[in-house]
Amino acid sequence: DRREGIGVCGWILVSFSFLLVLITFPISIWTCIKVIREYERAVVFRLGRILSKKARGPGLILILPCTDTFVKVDLRTVTCNIPPQEILTKDAVPTQVDGVVYYRIHSAVSAVANITDVHSATFLLAQTTLRNILGTQSLAQLLAGREEIAHSIQAILDSATEQWGIKVARVEIKDVRIPVAMQRAMAAEAEAAREAKAKVVAADGEMNASKALKQASMVLAESPAGLQLRYLQTLTTLAAENNSTIVFPLPINILESL
Repeated sequence: DRREGIGVCGWILVSFSFLLVLITFPISIWTCIKVIREYERAVVFRLGRILSKKARGPGLILILPCTDTFVKVDLRTVTCNIPPQEILTKDAVPTQVDGVVYYRIHSAVSAVANITDVHSATFLLAQTTLRNILGTQSLAQLLAGREEIAHSIQAILDSATEQWGIKVARVEIKDVRIPVAMQRAMAAEAEAAREAKAKVVAADGEMNASKALKQASMVLAESPAGLQLRYLQTLTTLAAENNSTIVFPLPINILESL
């Protein structure tokens, strides 16, 4: 499209730039040749316009003096630490939550042309999104559903930073801090729940033991000889221990007559 070209004056300046390079060759070649690393891309501006509407590199690129400028963009994954944020949860519990965001630039042209400082903007957006999302969750949901909350934050950040050429790879919630008084209240509540559960288990055990004793007594009542054998077995158990206990057998019939 001619309307997007650099115009006649632009081509004249570019021609003079080429001529200058040829006149000062080979000295000028050291200032015109730039090396772009494997993990970098270069966005070249010629007379203020992005050249070819795409990034260049890796390898060697040619920069004309006086007319061309370039900006290097690092495509490696960036780690963004979110400092602790003061958040009031849905159930009015003050908490401090921090996290980490992993992102990378997938479009160097968008990262340079669409926003002033892509890294600062992503950092501030991550802080704001973290506060907004966690403010709609209760404390129990925050403690139990960290993964789901992290995925929702990642989806929101990825959608918002798409026009900046950013791809959010991962979001993690590192730590959730609650007031000491709330920690003590939660610990007391958990202890009370454990004690109640222990009492229920003990009561179930007593009930099962009483049922077993009832069945045993019914079996022994049907056989008097079995009761006598059980009595003798108990005496054998007591005699096996090293003690000074003296056992005097007393027939049950004497007690019944009394």
